[in-house]
Formats: sequence, C-alpha cells, structure tokens
Amino acid sequence: MMPQSPIDAYLMFIGSYAEPDTSGIRVFSLNAVSGETKLLHTIEGLKNPSFLDLDHEGMKLYAIEETTTEDGGRGGSVVSFAFTAEGIVRRLNAQKSVGGATCHIEFNAVDRYVTVASYSGGLIGLLPVNEDGTLAQTTDMHRSEGTLGPNTVRQDRPHPHSTYTAPDRTYVYSPDLGLDRIKRFKFDPGSMKLIPSGETATAPGAGPRHMAFHPARPWVYVINELNGTITFYEREASGGELREIQTVSTLPDSFQGENTTAEVQLSPNGKYLYGSNRGHDSIAVYEVDQANGRLTTVEIVPSGGRTPRNFGITPDGRYLVTAHQESGNLAIFRLNEETGRLEDTGHRAEAAKGVCVKFWKKPGAFA
Repeated sequence: MMPQSPIDAYLMFIGSYAEPDTSGIRVFSLNAVSGETKLLHTIEGLKNPSFLDLDHEGMKLYAIEETTTEDGGRGGSVVSFAFTAEGIVRRLNAQKSVGGATCHIEFNAVDRYVTVASYSGGLIGLLPVNEDGTLAQTTDMHRSEGTLGPNTVRQDRPHPHSTYTAPDRTYVYSPDLGLDRIKRFKFDPGSMKLIPSGETATAPGAGPRHMAFHPARPWVYVINELNGTITFYEREASGGELREIQTVSTLPDSFQGENTTAEVQLSPNGKYLYGSNRGHDSIAVYEVDQANGRLTTVEIVPSGGRTPRNFGITPDGRYLVTAHQESGNLAIFRLNEETGRLEDTGHRAEAAKGVCVKFWKKPGAFA
C-alpha cells in the first residue's frame, strides 16, 4: 500500500524586488492535489532579495540582497535562514557578497558553498557554508574580462548572469551576457577557490543567461537572453569543455515583437526542457531526445502573467509555477510527466515583483 501523501506537500519560496519595509521573500504552501497555494510567512528587512536557493536536507534558505557601501556605492550581501516544515523562517547570518546588483545564487550541498554573480559589477564569488548553515566570508572572487558582444546597449560591459556547479562538482560555469561567453572554473575543495579553466563562445549577440544540466547525461542547455534561443551542448568529462550541438528558438515563427528570455529548467526525469519568454510572456516546452539530447518543440504556452522572469518545477515534477515581475502574480501549472505539456490550473497567487521560485518537498510526500 502506497503511503498517504500530505496535501500541502510543498513549501514554495518566492524572491522578489522589494524595499526593506515590504515583503521581499514570501513562503507559500502548495496543495499537491488541487494546485492551490496559501501564504504562510513573509520576510521583511531585505532590499531586493531577488534570487534564492535551498539546502533541502539542512532546511536552510540562502538569499542575495542589494546593499550600500560606505562610500555610497552599490554593494551586495548573502543572507542565510533556517526554516521549518510549517514555513516559519529564522534569520541566521549575512556576509558581504561580490558587488552591486548580485543577480544569482547557487548552493552546493556536498562541498558546502554558495556561488554568486554580480551582473553590474562583473564579478562572481564563492562563500563557504558552515555545518550549522551560516555563511563564512568570501574565499574567492573573479572579475569577468574579455571582448564585448555586438549589442552596444545590453553588452556595454561584462555581465556574469549566473553560476552553476556541474553535477560531478568538478567545474563551475558562469554565463556572461555581456561577453557572449560561458566562463569555466575548476573547483578546488582544499582552498575553496575557483581556478579559471577556459570558456565557451556563444553566437555573437546571444547574451547567455542561465543554464541547466541533464540529471543523467553530459548534456547542458543554455538560454540566451538577447536572441531568444536555447543552445544544447555536450560537456566533456575530462576538461569540462562545452561542445555546441544545436540551437533552437524559444518563440513561434509568427512572433514579431520585442522579447528577452529568462529561465531554463529540465524536468526532474530529464525528458523535457522549459524556457521562459518575457515580451511574448510564454513558456516554451521541448522534448529531450534521450538518445542524443537534441530538442524538439512541444508547445509554447501563455505563462499566466506579464514578464515571467523565473519559474520553478516541484522536485517530483508534478507542478511548474511561474513568477511574473510586471503583473506581480504566480501562475500554477500541472506538468504532464508523459508528454511534458503544461495544464494551467487557473490558480494564481499574489507576489509583487516576484522573480524567483524555489520548492521544498516535505519528507514522506509521494514516497
């Protein structure tokens, strides 16, 4: 007999653009049967805690924040929290980050560190995480340099947009929108530093933004913000190099308006890939050929609001939730595990200027 699943199987954490006196982070429950949400907890006191990541086992939350330096310039910090299964969040500590407009954070559970990217500062950095979940001071920082892309407005200087540790934990990758490059660093666990190890050029003017690693194969998918595409690479195990295989559009052929892409994620089973369009305001769905990794478009569906900057997929692949920066709402979709298609549940939740969605699945849910 299958164990009974709790109806509120998921906690859903939403990061946003917000002033310190407003709710910058919201914690919801998500009903696993109906797709309905309930606001459980809010966190104030942070300026623009846009991107988040979770320590799922340790029940810790990590958020970036914009700060002001002593000379009045733009700075950044990383803040750690503990949370309970009821969605109650308690602040642990904070450390200085790598610069203004810190735009992305990723937690590595095995080697216990977070990596961060500063979009306007042109920097990426690494902060160790202590056993109790608190953050240690930054142990490494790298300034992005190179030849700029051809888009003189958006590619005016280096713009590292995110950082990702590969599944084998050997290399850390950073897509740089300004340089049309994906930077590669070898992780040294002894010194907790990142050693520059090469880069991969994208198409001129592509503007690489975020990336996703296949859970079982050496396949990497990068969404390019400026030209509305997703590029599929094969990753070499020995040196971590990325070899371009295929590039597909995120838009229907008939679309003529302005658009930028944002998030890219794989379904947990690795069979389907999803990417968000801002302007067209849609989610593009692709089937991943399990023999060779190539993408075939399944559908492109309305995202349920304006400017879907980010979305999240529940750990068991049952739901996809989009966060809309302009319309300030969340839209909840059921994810068909057999076809990859999205079914709009019709449920919406308020999340002003929401830009990040992260899930935690309660222990025993759908065991």
